[in-house]
Amino acid sequence: MRQQGQRKPQPPVTADAPALNRRGAGPPDVADADPVEVARLICLRQLETAPRTRAQLATVLARRNVPPESAAVILDRFVEVGLIDDSQYARAWVDARHRGRGLARRALSQELRQRGVPEPEASRALAELDPAVERATARRLVDRKLAGMAGLDPAVRMRRLSAMLARKGYPASTAYEVVREAVAWGGLLDGPESGA
Repeated sequence: MRQQGQRKPQPPVTADAPALNRRGAGPPDVADADPVEVARLICLRQLETAPRTRAQLATVLARRNVPPESAAVILDRFVEVGLIDDSQYARAWVDARHRGRGLARRALSQELRQRGVPEPEASRALAELDPAVERATARRLVDRKLAGMAGLDPAVRMRRLSAMLARKGYPASTAYEVVREAVAWGGLLDGPESGA
């Protein structure tokens, strides 16, 4: 009897039927099947659901015990025909995560690194993020959050808003300036600091 959290044992892949489940993760033993064909099928299944980086696919193939040489053949071929494009992936990721979550360069850079995007491609994608747009996004995030903080002490508001921007990857100087500007504009600063 399996305990909760344990995977169901998978039968080995045969040359006749390289079976894969819906998630593209099939049986771990590919010794009897053509490893290049198994790698191709795994990669295609992974790419059906969402774009992936070369590193992400290489990790999936290694987890499935596909020999590194076979994995390299398929990954090189997929790069050659454009099914894997780390530059395009990085640009799309930066655009989507900045627009959707309001993430700044530092957080986006970390996410790209975690997904295995090579540094040159990540740097090019991050360079396309306009600093003025990034600052406007920070201001929009602060304005949205500030609306629900009317009853809080101004120092608490400043601290919470700055922390929110820091978690999203904004530099401390930008976070402080944007928060201070938003709080002052709303007339929510009390005392001698409000004139600054």
